[in-house]
Amino acid sequence: MATNREQAAGWTGVGSMPGTNVHEAVRIAVDECSELVFLPELPGRGVTAGMIGRTAALLVGLGVDLQPAGWRLTDASGIDHRRASSLLAEDLDALEEHTQSYEGPLKVQVVGPWTLAAAVERPRGDKVLGDHGARRELAESLAEGLREHVGDVRRRTPDAEIVVQIDEPSLPAVLAGSISTASGFHRHRTIDAPAADQALRWVTDAVRDAGATPVAHVCARDVPIALLAGAGFAACGFDLSYVESGVLDPWAEAFESGVDLWPGVIPTHEPDSPFSDADAVRRLEAFLSALGFGPEQYAGRLTVTPTCGLAGASPSWAGRALAASRKVAAGLAG
Repeated sequence: MATNREQAAGWTGVGSMPGTNVHEAVRIAVDECSELVFLPELPGRGVTAGMIGRTAALLVGLGVDLQPAGWRLTDASGIDHRRASSLLAEDLDALEEHTQSYEGPLKVQVVGPWTLAAAVERPRGDKVLGDHGARRELAESLAEGLREHVGDVRRRTPDAEIVVQIDEPSLPAVLAGSISTASGFHRHRTIDAPAADQALRWVTDAVRDAGATPVAHVCARDVPIALLAGAGFAACGFDLSYVESGVLDPWAEAFESGVDLWPGVIPTHEPDSPFSDADAVRRLEAFLSALGFGPEQYAGRLTVTPTCGLAGASPSWAGRALAASRKVAAGLAG
């Protein structure tokens, strides 16, 4: 999806930010990413505000609670589930307050069905990933929750174009069969491409049915770009360092098929030596050239981001990283 057809590239944040003050985080997201605002996640407030907790708050028809081993499906919602829902509502209130009359793209982030299945446990223990029926139930619950979530965001920001980023950092490990069982002595079985595609399609279809645009984000090695393109994502975010030296044909094919690219090129932590916008621009131009595309092909189809979330960054670097994303995007315009 294009964020600004007047420029070669847009820019935005991946999602998480440091600190615990949601109004300050939203203000920074609005100020620094004025053409593709995002709703920050603040995991510094605790596990109920983290990426799994926030997504658990969206589930429909399933209860979850926090156990010593992490989030677990339960017969009824527990206090931690209710706390996660309350924090999400507070964050949406802050977003609504700071985006009055905003008319551009606005991004929210949720965890995708495979990373969620690899993180949440069944009622009797071990991951949902190991049970076909539980995986399906979880994915369908997430899809229905996303329909409702997009509707809520639209009511709060009626003039915005809603973008839903589906975070799947565990998807490559799920496909490779490298997710550990609860005992740690074994691995969950590999999930084949058709099964992976089905759950992803439930989510992308739900987002599109709600009138929003689905974007994938995988800040891990071995991004399954062909799978994501086939599942209906409009764009894919990734850490450029994991991709630029690998096999590029699937990326070129995905781009030619209409999937936009959201390369992460800004460090998530302040580097030891000064960050160079010009070097980042050159890296991006070299990557795009290696794909076989010039400025006339990628104009309006790139969105520059940090390599991943900024929760572990210092507050000063978080703001500077978003500003650097803007400068690199502007640099691609020549």
